[in-house]
Amino acid sequence: MASLTVENYVKTIYLIASREVPDRIVATGELAQALNVSPGTVTGMLKTLSEAGLASYTPYEGVRLSPQGERLALKVLRRHRLLELFLVQTLQMHWDEVHEEAEHMEHAVSESLIDRIDAFLNHPSVDPHGDPIPKADGSLDLPSGRPLNDLDASERFRIARVVDQDPSFLRYLTDCGLDLGAEGIVAENRSESGAMVVQVGDHPIALGREAAGKVIVTSIS
Repeated sequence: MASLTVENYVKTIYLIASREVPDRIVATGELAQALNVSPGTVTGMLKTLSEAGLASYTPYEGVRLSPQGERLALKVLRRHRLLELFLVQTLQMHWDEVHEEAEHMEHAVSESLIDRIDAFLNHPSVDPHGDPIPKADGSLDLPSGRPLNDLDASERFRIARVVDQDPSFLRYLTDCGLDLGAEGIVAENRSESGAMVVQVGDHPIALGREAAGKVIVTSIS
């Protein structure tokens, strides 16, 4: 069984790589920043991952997960996202509370328990933030959608996913009425000002374009 540290590294590498071009090389510096450790610590761990066959590490370039490393990363993500949903649906925890709890639990729970949680929740496809949940066979269905800041004025939308799970950001979205599944319309989107205005119900909401880029939506008619 992989150690907690190994699981955290492969999961973080996978998440960074999947944000942009799939299977891209992840730089040592961005991995160090994501894990809040020194570049030297990252370099040592990447050598360990490479020796274990979980990744391919090239000095001064970065790291790419091997097929074996990607399978492990998806297994950890499956545990994490199912645990988040379980905490929301059974304990009524808020979506801004569950990420940190699942971070601790994901390394201790058994695969058999995760499979039972999956069945208990009726094999859900997404977690409380709209992130896709890997299936037991390791496959992953990526949801459709585009960042809210890509929409033009008068386009209607439904919130499908939030990619930034910082608790304060999630609480802000809740306070604004921008929870998962909320529907609205873009009133203004001005790239020159770096801001946009959306309307949910009767309430206009001003958002920075950077923040809006972390909210993934689907278009509705």
